[in-house]
Amino acid sequence: MITKRIIPCLDVKNGRVVKGVNFEGLSDVSSPVELGRFYSENGADELVFYDITASYEQRALFTDILKQVASTIFIPLTVGGGINTIDDFDRVLKCGADKVSVNSGAIRNPNLIKEAALRYGDQCVVLSVDIKRVDGKFKVFAKGGRENTGIDAIEWIKQGEANGAGEIVVNSIDTDGVKKGFDIEMLKAVNSVVNVPVIASGGAGCIEDFITLFNEIPTIDAGLAASIFHFGEVSITDLKQELKNNNINVRL
Repeated sequence: MITKRIIPCLDVKNGRVVKGVNFEGLSDVSSPVELGRFYSENGADELVFYDITASYEQRALFTDILKQVASTIFIPLTVGGGINTIDDFDRVLKCGADKVSVNSGAIRNPNLIKEAALRYGDQCVVLSVDIKRVDGKFKVFAKGGRENTGIDAIEWIKQGEANGAGEIVVNSIDTDGVKKGFDIEMLKAVNSVVNVPVIASGGAGCIEDFITLFNEIPTIDAGLAASIFHFGEVSITDLKQELKNNNINVRL
C-alpha cells in the first residue's frame, strides 16, 4: 500500500510566508526559512514553496530566500511561482529545489511541460492547477487565482500528464483557507483521469479532513495544507499518528 505524504505549503510574498482565504486577504505568518526548518524537523514528508505573486507581478522567483530554505531542510522541496521558461526551471533547480511546479507558465506555453520533462525527467515536473467552479464546471484559473482562463480543468490536467508532468497538485479555490475539508468531488474527478501522483490542496481544517480524504479517495497520494500547520492548529506528528490509527499508511 502506498505511503501517504503530508506536505506543508509555504506561500511566500515579499520574502514572508502569508496565508489568505479563497486566495484573498493575505496575512503575514512567519519567515519561510524558520518555518521550513521546523517542518523538516517535525515530520513533514516534503515541502512546497510558492512565490505566489511572481506570475502576477511578471517577475522572476525570489532565489535568495529559496536558497536559504533549501539549505536548511532535509526533505524534498517543490518550488513554484513565475516559472515561465526552461531557464526558470534551471535556475530554481540550481537553488536546491528537487521538483519544479508550473502553473500560469504552462497555460501561456503548454510545450513548457514537455520541454522540461525531456530535459530534467518527468519526476521533476509538477503541474499545479488552481481550479474553481464556474457555472458548475471545473475551470482553470491563472495568476494566483485572479484570472479565469476558461480552460476545462479536467482536460487541461489530462493534457499535462500526456505532456510529461510527473505529479499534479490540485488547488481548490472554492475551499482554500475555508477549513471545511478538501474538495472531494473535484479531487475524485481529477484522480480518475490520471495515472501520476495527485496532491490534494485547499480546505484542510482538522485531522479528520485528512482521514476523510484518504478514505474517500484511497489512490490519492498526498494531502497539502498551510494555515492549520502554520498556526499550530494541527501538528504533523499528531496527524500522522491519527492516520496510522485509522489504518492509513504514513511514514512516522
